[in-house]
Amino acid sequence: MTAGHAAQGAGTARPLLNRRLAGFGTTIFAEMSALAQRTGAINLGQGFPDTDGPESVREAAVRALRDGRGNQYPPGPGIPELRTAVAEHQRRFYGLEFDPDTEVLVTAGATEALAAALLALVEPGDEVIALEPYYDSYAACIALAGGTRVPVTLRPSGDTFRLDLDELRDAVTDRTRLILLNTPHNPTGTVLGRDELAAVAELCVERGLLAVTDEVYEHMVFEGEHLPLVSFPGMRERTVTISSAGKTFSFTGWKVGWVTGTPELVTAVRSAKQYLTYVSAGPFQYAVAEALALPDAHYRELNTGLRARRDLLADGLRSAGFGVFRTAGTYFLTADIRTLPDQDGKEGRGAADGVAFCLALPERCGVVAVPTQVFYDHEAAGAPYVRFAFCKREDVLREAAERLRAGR
Repeated sequence: MTAGHAAQGAGTARPLLNRRLAGFGTTIFAEMSALAQRTGAINLGQGFPDTDGPESVREAAVRALRDGRGNQYPPGPGIPELRTAVAEHQRRFYGLEFDPDTEVLVTAGATEALAAALLALVEPGDEVIALEPYYDSYAACIALAGGTRVPVTLRPSGDTFRLDLDELRDAVTDRTRLILLNTPHNPTGTVLGRDELAAVAELCVERGLLAVTDEVYEHMVFEGEHLPLVSFPGMRERTVTISSAGKTFSFTGWKVGWVTGTPELVTAVRSAKQYLTYVSAGPFQYAVAEALALPDAHYRELNTGLRARRDLLADGLRSAGFGVFRTAGTYFLTADIRTLPDQDGKEGRGAADGVAFCLALPERCGVVAVPTQVFYDHEAAGAPYVRFAFCKREDVLREAAERLRAGR
């Protein structure tokens, strides 16, 4: 055997996929969206709107393309106009001051921002606390960074999910590097309140922890209010705040996100980000800069419209026999399938395997949902729950509800 063949043999002796990603497979959103396309089912699984955002924002992108702005590589940190708009957004809504030149970084959506933050801040052996159920990229990004995921479970309490602060405190060890916080929370719709966030902040300060916050649903709060963790005492110097334009302006395909934080934190995240996409979405950056300056009416109408669609789908799910948890924010409703009738029509004896339920649902009812079980380390805790997205047209939601009622 030649040396080349020997090397080739040695190279193929182990699995091709990096072992840190072993077990992740294809994201559940791609799987369920493909299932919706294959079966012709209504896709209430993946969280993207079925209508575009404001026409003025779309036209701003067209104008940037025609004017040749962003058609070549934009600056690595993002165009100055967008970084300034992000800083002004933080001041306008939260009274937070950030220097657009040193404390704002534009990313390829919030997903890249999360990846870059975790790759930059986490080393092998570090523990990262994440609220469970969690967006699936959290687990993959922690694994890529070589960190250890430590889930703290949001547990049902009445018709909502709650964070157990004692459980959070108990999860912190000498190896804990940071807390990865998502509020408003996907998929449960929980919005952490002032007392809960104050307790998280106190814990971070007391134990010297960093925080990475995913706030992409910041403008979709129907009950309570969104309070950035960075605004709490002691958190300015230890918090990486992440958000994006996709959800707020209904252009999820543009993939424009951002990071805000101290110059030291942003520099660290940029050090990782520059080796991921380097830059992206040049013309769209100009459009998002204009979008962030939209009047308050845009944000009110977004909120009012989504609240109405939340209520429409919630009523439809209840009429189909689901137990429905209250959603205080985001695009999503969590439903309990255990309340569904069994094959004999008896109430309260439904299945408790969300994965099997969601795989069968398109053929049975012509609707796609996502099993939240896949967002848990403690899978049994999430087994009876499924997630439905209500960021769709009202006629689509009515049709989905009718199909679910008919197929129960």
